[in-house]
Amino acid sequence: MDFSFDHNPSRRSLIPSFLYGTSRMVNMEPNTTAATINNPSGSPPPPSSTAAGIKRNFLIPAPKEGGIEMYSPAFYATCTAGGILSCGPTHTAVTPLDVLKCNMQIDPAKYKSVGSGFGTLLKEQGVKGFFKGWAPTLVGYSAQGAYKYGLYEYFKKRYSDIAGPEYAAKYKTLIYLAGSASSEFVADIALCPFEAVKVRVQTQPGFARGLSDGFPKLIKAEGVSGLYKGIVPLWGRQIPYTMMKFATFENIVEGIYKYAIPTPKEQCSVPLQIGVSFSGGYVAGILCAVISHPADNLVSFLNNAKGATLGDAVNKLGLWGLCTRGLPLRIVMVGTLTGAQWGIYDSFKVFFGLPTTGGAPATK
Repeated sequence: MDFSFDHNPSRRSLIPSFLYGTSRMVNMEPNTTAATINNPSGSPPPPSSTAAGIKRNFLIPAPKEGGIEMYSPAFYATCTAGGILSCGPTHTAVTPLDVLKCNMQIDPAKYKSVGSGFGTLLKEQGVKGFFKGWAPTLVGYSAQGAYKYGLYEYFKKRYSDIAGPEYAAKYKTLIYLAGSASSEFVADIALCPFEAVKVRVQTQPGFARGLSDGFPKLIKAEGVSGLYKGIVPLWGRQIPYTMMKFATFENIVEGIYKYAIPTPKEQCSVPLQIGVSFSGGYVAGILCAVISHPADNLVSFLNNAKGATLGDAVNKLGLWGLCTRGLPLRIVMVGTLTGAQWGIYDSFKVFFGLPTTGGAPATK
């Protein structure tokens, strides 16, 4: 994949101007600047100049100050690493909720509610039952996060360049949607085998202890194709989910900076900007859970029942069941996940000197 870009300013897209903050704010008195220029020896300035000297706010540094150029290979590598860190550990942390959700989707007669479901799991499988499938969850969603975030940044830039500066700014939401759909298409190919093993481990007692024995056992039983039996419903779940996740997040964050916070984004502190990222991510996550839930039920059903088809799932669950079974628990899980993921991802970018994602247009 070619990551080289023309750095001619006249051909750059408008992405940086309406997505990212500007450089760290440094307030300098005119006398201090003059004293620095007229003092090439590097000796300390007079006390008066020092007192009125550089005043640094705890704000996000500009990309060049962080040593990473925007849209360079190092930039995409950083975003990829941030995606791994934001997705793998967070999904693994909510494994108990995921175990209960999958069992409620597969056997609603046995797992009737969140409270009784937790009690049933604890009684039959003990505490360790809540963490079944943590290994395929960690590996699978780490791989998914790498492609999801890394390729999103890449496609967002590419599509903006194709559209040109005027249309990139005018139709930025369409660019968010197209970039996120493209990245998730690839990310799900990496996730699907691990998702298949995870669902089997979590919903079929005795199938396997985890990834190390579940992976070869599934291949032996159904072949390599069995690992990708759920790829179409997985795309149906994850692509709309990710489109909603990224496009809604970007617009919510822009709205927060534009209407709720009187200070321009570039002048806001790092904790405030990360807080905005978390809040925008949580709201986006709730919408993601609702729009992708029918496909989530299909994924759980197909990966649990050998030889099952989409028609079998619809006939057994019904349209209402597809849309609502396990939804309240998934709203809590996905909202928390998405908020945490955006908070971690933007914190990781800030650590390496990159600006946070989203925000109001830069002031001129």
